[in-house]
Amino acid sequence: VQLVESGGGRVQAGDSLRLSCSASGYTVVIHRLGWFRQAPGKKRVFVASITMDEGRTVYAEESLKERFTVSRVNAQYTVHLQMNSLKPDDTGVYYCAAAAVSADFDSWGQGTQVTVLS
Repeated sequence: VQLVESGGGRVQAGDSLRLSCSASGYTVVIHRLGWFRQAPGKKRVFVASITMDEGRTVYAEESLKERFTVSRVNAQYTVHLQMNSLKPDDTGVYYCAAAAVSADFDSWGQGTQVTVLS
């Protein structure tokens, strides 16, 4: 499975960005697509995920739902992360990841940089 992210950028606090991730290759095995963030000098952390069959979503924190929305386009094996009201703490490299059924995320994209200026 190959994953390619796009949509990152450099924005002001309060702005919005929409990240996209397209999967290719042996996509039939993908059960979940997720987003992770790695801030400078910190470990990569989970942000949100969605199942490709039922569209069930999971967010790292309930409060994140107020600003972030994860969605998918099944036919294209594409997942989006709509990020609104961005904060400087949202800065980092955002990675897309894929997981098979009952498995951890084990396929990763190259990441896309998001920088939020205060």
